[in-house]
Amino acid sequence: MAHIDLGIDEKQFPGISGPMRYRPETAKPLNELAEVLLRGPHSLPAGERELIAAYVSGLNECRFCCASHSAFAAAQLDEGMPLVDQVRADPDAAPISAKLRALLRIAAAVQAGGRSVTAEMVDAARATGASDLEIHDTVLIAAAFCMYNRYVDGLGTFAPEGQDAYVESARRIVEFGYGAASSPS
Repeated sequence: MAHIDLGIDEKQFPGISGPMRYRPETAKPLNELAEVLLRGPHSLPAGERELIAAYVSGLNECRFCCASHSAFAAAQLDEGMPLVDQVRADPDAAPISAKLRALLRIAAAVQAGGRSVTAEMVDAARATGASDLEIHDTVLIAAAFCMYNRYVDGLGTFAPEGQDAYVESARRIVEFGYGAASSPS
């Protein structure tokens, strides 16, 4: 049970969807940010951007956001959940591009603390072909997911067990996006 009364059935509205329903005034801009960062037109595929969100959420040990964004990434990546699991376990050994690996290093540094991102990391990402927009948005995705993760966990919201619980949310997000959803996670 959440730390506060959200006025909803948490099993019906788990994770961030409960607080989003509790406070729709803040849900709207949070969903809009997720839509722009994770689904808007971009040189990085949506599945890779979702993978960054899942990876950061895993580093933050946010069960709900990690599971949901892992499902969202898997639904949009040809390699599906096996790749998501490999990246989350060890991005250096995962079969991903050098560019995505460099961007994940930046995302992990942001998760540790913004000042952990170094000029060398940015230069390394550029050397793999990452654009300034891709670097910018990686930093912003990582920072935003630190916020989303703390929102979910700070309120002690319910997180369903097992990856199967997130399949329908993934279908809905892929089809309709965050603007039509009740939550970014």
